[in-house]
This record gives sequence, C-alpha cells and structure tokens, in this order.
Amino acid sequence: MRPVLAVWLALSLLAGTGAQEVCGGPPAAPAHSIPAPQLSPEERLSPHMPESLRCDACHAIAFQIEEQLHRAEGKVGRKALSESDYVDVLERSCSQGWESYGVQELDGEKRLAGPGLPRQEPMSVMVLGGPWPGRLSKMCHGYVGERGEAQIYGAHRRGPAALRELLCHGEKGACAGGKAGGPAPPKAMQNEL
Repeated sequence: MRPVLAVWLALSLLAGTGAQEVCGGPPAAPAHSIPAPQLSPEERLSPHMPESLRCDACHAIAFQIEEQLHRAEGKVGRKALSESDYVDVLERSCSQGWESYGVQELDGEKRLAGPGLPRQEPMSVMVLGGPWPGRLSKMCHGYVGERGEAQIYGAHRRGPAALRELLCHGEKGACAGGKAGGPAPPKAMQNEL
C-alpha cells in the first residue's frame, strides 16, 4: 500500500493540478476578466443625465410609469383611474427607488441598463447606485411637469407605444431623430440658473 501511496503522491506533485483532470476531477473553469465601465467626469459628477444616456433613461421611465399604472388599474379591475389616483401613481412612479438601474459598457458604448431596457449583457459589469437613481427620478418628474399627468395617462391608455412616443420620440424627445441612446447632436447653448 505504501509504494502505491508514494507513487500517487509523487505523480500529484509532478503533475500539479493536472492530476485531478487525469483522475476525473472537475476541469478548471476558464478565468474571465470583465472591467467596470470607465465613467467620464460628467457621468460621475453631473446632477443631470448625460446626453448620451437620455434615450435609454426615457425608455426606463416610460417602462416604470407603464408598470405602475397597469398595477394600479389592475387593483380597480382594469377600469380607468380617477384623476387623483393617476396623479398619485405618477408621483410614486417618479419618487420610487431607481436602484435597479445602472450603466454597462456594451461594445465600447455606455448604455443604461435595468428593467424594461434592451441589450443587457449578463457577462458585463454594471455600475449601480451613485447618481443614476437621482437622475432618473429628476427626469421622470420633469416629464410629468412638462407633459402633464392627464396627457401622460391618456398616452398610457392608448398603449405602451403611445407613451414612449409622447415621452421619448416626439420632436423634443430624448430619442428624437432616430437616436438609440447614442450621442445627441449639439444643441444651442442655454443659460441655466
């Protein structure tokens, strides 16, 4: 028994981890290294959503508004909500925690990722938290303030495509001009107070 044990010990020392593979042990998993997206100073520090991510952000907001309004309508049997009810739902939609959204780098391009957004890669690093939840909430409140609760609810009642068109794809929408989340054309400078 001792000579067999000595031979086995010598072979395992010489072969290293390869002895497990020869003896039917589990193969070593290949190592993957996935870097986190490198964020620019604007992406890290600005209180506003970067222009290149506004279309994705708009689609995330439209998705969340749709989800919240559908849920509220389901509680009343799919009937239309009263004005006070849909105003409350829209306020909750915009004030919710947006922590499930973040930024991924896909094919060298930074994209917002989270529920309701396409092109999410499971084998990538997503930067969550930080400025993204506050930016999404601020944009959502801005849409409700600009478009009005009644117009947003009316678009929702016509369907998800109508709501996305109203919020994201209209003349002044974040996705106007066929942008799919890419950089926007330069706009005229405006003074912000």
